[in-house]
Amino acid sequence: MSEQTSVFLSLGINSKIVENLSKKGINVPTPIQEAAIPPALNGEDVIGIAETGTGKTFAFGLPMIERLMVAPGRGLILVPTRELALQVEEAIRPFARLLDIKTVSLIGGASMRRQISQLTMRPRIIVATPGRLIDHMQQKTLSLRDVSMLVLDEADRMLDMGFAPQIERVLEQVPETRQTMLFSATMPDAISHIAENYMRMPVRVEVARAGTPAEKISQEILLLHREDKMKALSQILKSQPGRVLVFSRTKHNARKMAMQLQREGINAGDIHSNLTTAQRRRALEMFTTGHRPVLVATDIAARGVDVKDILLVINFDLPDNPDDYVHRIGRTGRAGASGHAISFVTSEDRRAVRSIEQIIQRPLPLRAPLEGIETPKLRPDSGRSSGGGRGGRSYGRRPAYGRSSSSGSSRSSGGYGGNGGGNSRPAFGRSPSTGGGNSRPAFGRSPSAGGGRPSFGRAPQRSSRPAGAVTKRRVTG
Repeated sequence: MSEQTSVFLSLGINSKIVENLSKKGINVPTPIQEAAIPPALNGEDVIGIAETGTGKTFAFGLPMIERLMVAPGRGLILVPTRELALQVEEAIRPFARLLDIKTVSLIGGASMRRQISQLTMRPRIIVATPGRLIDHMQQKTLSLRDVSMLVLDEADRMLDMGFAPQIERVLEQVPETRQTMLFSATMPDAISHIAENYMRMPVRVEVARAGTPAEKISQEILLLHREDKMKALSQILKSQPGRVLVFSRTKHNARKMAMQLQREGINAGDIHSNLTTAQRRRALEMFTTGHRPVLVATDIAARGVDVKDILLVINFDLPDNPDDYVHRIGRTGRAGASGHAISFVTSEDRRAVRSIEQIIQRPLPLRAPLEGIETPKLRPDSGRSSGGGRGGRSYGRRPAYGRSSSSGSSRSSGGYGGNGGGNSRPAFGRSPSTGGGNSRPAFGRSPSAGGGRPSFGRAPQRSSRPAGAVTKRRVTG
């Protein structure tokens, strides 16, 4: 066994699993795996904060298999979408089988009768979407009384999708003595509430800062008139080899765009909630194998697509929730690979761009105009600097689009969205410049006055550590 592979052994992973990992070309744990696996194996509650594509599935999946091998009980993994449930179950199934541990996925759109039959086989690991899990609980085909390990994967996405009531119901049904692990790319207040009320002194493991895309993903925006967006998409795709994931705001437009691209000779598919589970799996299979290298998706796929070698993500429409920007572009640049993301922006999207820039804490450079497509006029300014993504210009120090340079206090560098201005919130991971107002103390830290429970609503002060570094500490409550 190689010296690299022995790193997994040193973390406490079973030699059979390590050998199987090696056969799959997985010899070195990712930072989130290396930091989260030891406390998870010790039975501690864990909060894992990391961008998408960093190997979170094995960070909770491998310890779950290890612990179930030597202790009674079952593991329950909750995920937001059907696609992600299938992918998580498929990822951990080969390793669970090595140790005679059965797995099952419970998702909507699949046969309830078949799932009931699978549950009679007493699987030790259940991967489920919240809605279908509640269906089984209501029909009394599944009890959570023997759940000893609970994982909330992509917890922020589940809350965004309105699953908070179902999650709380599950948390109230599982035994209090369970181990709980929560993994997320961002840390909104609702997740902090779960940590405070349903977890026991969790260890927080953070790779880079919460809400950041992978460092190797280059990002840029393309300023367009709304009526030119389809023409721009077609032009980019015709010059772009390899797999491309395109995000549409609505399922109707996703289907319409895929059909239009096909008429233009571009082999594109679509995936959204109007499709059956079988149709969605087929669309992903065609995309994965390269038979249809372009996939037009709604946000249902933002965290449900785990396909290697996606070279480009295009935001045809910006997401309604700026946090989803990170999850969308996280489909490229996975597992340390490089990737690229282009966002189509109209003059109406200034506020959305500014919100995204505040979350990712960097300006989004403007891409050079496309040939034959008119670019909306920007106000002239003297703060432009050259450089930026793929030959485009970076508007690093210019004022916000549509603003004069005299407004507000400027950021050190700004892209299309410009400075935060009067009512802008502080950058994620930083405290406001003043202590007044309704600011709350940082996550895991005690309030400045009083001896009560610390607030979980804010991220900690951002440190000067390099991107990709891991912080690990216990969150007291």
